[in-house]
Amino acid sequence: MKVAVFSTKSYDRTFLTAANDGQHELVFFEPRLNLETSVLAAGFPVVCAFVNDSLDAKTLGAIAQNGVRLLALRSAGFNHVDLAAARDLGLTLVRVPAYSPYAVAEHAVAMILSLNRKIHRAYNRVREGNFALDGLLGFDLHAKTVGIVGTGKIGALTAKILHGFGCRLLGYDVSPNPDCQALGMEYMALPELLAACDIVSLHCPLIPETYHLIGAEAIEQMKPGMMLINTSRGQLIDTKAVTKGLKSGKIGYLGLDVYEQETDLFFEDLSNQVIQDDVFQRLLTFPNVLITGHQAFFTEEALQNIAETTIGNITDFERGRTSGNQIDLDRLKK
Repeated sequence: MKVAVFSTKSYDRTFLTAANDGQHELVFFEPRLNLETSVLAAGFPVVCAFVNDSLDAKTLGAIAQNGVRLLALRSAGFNHVDLAAARDLGLTLVRVPAYSPYAVAEHAVAMILSLNRKIHRAYNRVREGNFALDGLLGFDLHAKTVGIVGTGKIGALTAKILHGFGCRLLGYDVSPNPDCQALGMEYMALPELLAACDIVSLHCPLIPETYHLIGAEAIEQMKPGMMLINTSRGQLIDTKAVTKGLKSGKIGYLGLDVYEQETDLFFEDLSNQVIQDDVFQRLLTFPNVLITGHQAFFTEEALQNIAETTIGNITDFERGRTSGNQIDLDRLKK
């Protein structure tokens, strides 16, 4: 099948080409998919999109009119897709529900360690010949209370790693995970968890119920000086409220691999431009904030899994098979 692959970087081309092994005709486009670039999909029955492509009703309508029948996402999340529009247009939607949960879990713990021991600040100091330790004081992770919000595969693995440090584990999820309970995790309501935890790591999906899960009210419930980590979805956090929490000292450390307005920032080199997002720029001024550009998933194993699953999804569609990774759009009619 002819596949238009949008938002591609060199690493996407490398891993997708290897996984494809000549099965499909892959045409790579660097631009993000949106209404303006949708014309590039003309003549392609398959579009392969990434997390920051704009898959709203108008864009979906344009690609469907151009002959697209399958939308293959190179991501687990699909909150950037207008599902109702996809259903009404008769598009089939597939995704990569899991790739390497270890990648994201390990990155979350790396952010915890970096913020705690101020690795990012120490690195710059030493390069400047400054070996003073003032301002670099950290704490033992051992015996600290860590809250895992969302205890699916990634959350459970994060909990397992932190259990190895000797942390006390608290969890919040609509469905308790037996693997986490086996580690001694205690489940409780979110306000209770926030009040008790030294560190909170977010690992839940973005759905209407979790939008701005961490806002002004939640921050008020937090233990003063706590550490907040988000490697999940940017819109779980109300960034303006979190900024106020940093200024008040309620939030003592903040680690973000995702950002609610990241679409116009992440995955691009903007080093020669003036970034117009004042909220994001304000975050960068805090010494106790560590931000990475949506790289938690970015390991060799994850990219290989994403590529192989994506190609497999396309092959299933070509052969008339219903993929286990297909999103059931018909349920929206209920």
